[in-house]
Amino acid sequence: MTAAEDPIELLARVLAQTAGLIDGTGVELATHPTPCRSWDVGRLISHLLFDLKQFTLRATGGNPDWTQPFEDVEDDWLHRFEAGAEELVAAWRAAGDLSGVLELPGGGTLPARFPVDQQIAEFAVHGWDLARSTGQSTDGLDHEAALTSLAWGRGALSPEYRGAEAENHAFGPEVSVPEGASPYDRLAAFFGRDPAWH
Repeated sequence: MTAAEDPIELLARVLAQTAGLIDGTGVELATHPTPCRSWDVGRLISHLLFDLKQFTLRATGGNPDWTQPFEDVEDDWLHRFEAGAEELVAAWRAAGDLSGVLELPGGGTLPARFPVDQQIAEFAVHGWDLARSTGQSTDGLDHEAALTSLAWGRGALSPEYRGAEAENHAFGPEVSVPEGASPYDRLAAFFGRDPAWH
């Protein structure tokens, strides 16, 4: 079964990729800036650990509260991330069939795999952020994860979600990239990052 048919397999791959990037990040880099505007490397990794908990709650049928602050995690990043990633993948495996649709309150539907694709995009984009922040190469990052994330983002990220950070927008305006840009540079640009950031 391909990743296109089994989004959980692709999620597992992008989580393993993120773990590798965390493994390549020394604690001495914790205060280095990132493309995530107000977050340094330590805050970015702390956010990823928070994501794992919130996404696992979502996979088990809960409704995560994204308004709550996340704690700063200053050590043991890799072990914590790997443990949380394992729990997340197991939760989605236990969630059942993702080939159908989700009924939305008030009418309408989404593909049942929509939240998994959202999570793939979250870790793919922040993986690029972390690689750029810590001097790690983006050349070997999983292109299928980037292209799947870009396709999801083009369908899900409406203009009203973009704007200034001071106005509580998570994403800036899309950045233009040259023709032939790599999948990850195109993904970063779509989500409001400057692909030339380093």
